[in-house]
Amino acid sequence: MYNLKNLYTTYSNTEGACGYGDVFQKGYGVETAALSTPLFNDGLTCGACYELKCVNDATWKGCYQNAPTIQITATNLCPPHSTGGWCDPPARHFDLTMPMFVKLAPAVAGVVHVSYRRVRCGKQGGVKFEITGNPNWNLVLVYNVGGAGDVNNVRVKGSNTGWIQMQRNWGQKWDTKGVDLRGQALTFQVVTSDGAFKVFRDVAPASWQFGQTFDGKINF
Repeated sequence: MYNLKNLYTTYSNTEGACGYGDVFQKGYGVETAALSTPLFNDGLTCGACYELKCVNDATWKGCYQNAPTIQITATNLCPPHSTGGWCDPPARHFDLTMPMFVKLAPAVAGVVHVSYRRVRCGKQGGVKFEITGNPNWNLVLVYNVGGAGDVNNVRVKGSNTGWIQMQRNWGQKWDTKGVDLRGQALTFQVVTSDGAFKVFRDVAPASWQFGQTFDGKINF
């Protein structure tokens, strides 16, 4: 498993493969990474957190002596054939922002070995829900998720409906089709990959509009 240093100099102006868009605006900052295809898992890993430790060995050196471990959130895909082959399957690769890479090794190192493990995500504030789409197609980005970090199920309930199962559209964007939820207060149920779930009651008031973001007030 490897790190490369400069993904977001190239990809920061797009929504990214997780749908987060501007990771600074979303509160993730520079403590982020794009994952190679096997780790990215078709977007199911979006929002997961990892602890990385730089490792010098007999064949590959470059880490600072006594470099600290760092923690990152998975917020993008490192596309195959985009970084000299480091992100090509079956490689398990983390493409870091420069500020995170230089915590582990000098920028000139370019690529270093790391050991890694999944860790719980510690996020400030509540889970966030960004609502876009149109009257017949509601698209909700779920982000700033603590605990396991990666969401694998979302349901929504309007003040005049029962629970409606949402489908993962891509990354951490979830949709409903053919249901007009306008004029209703919205409650969400979110389940993370470790099976933990929470209900976020009346997150959006009945007056909500497309393009708005709402704070769920609680987190995992």
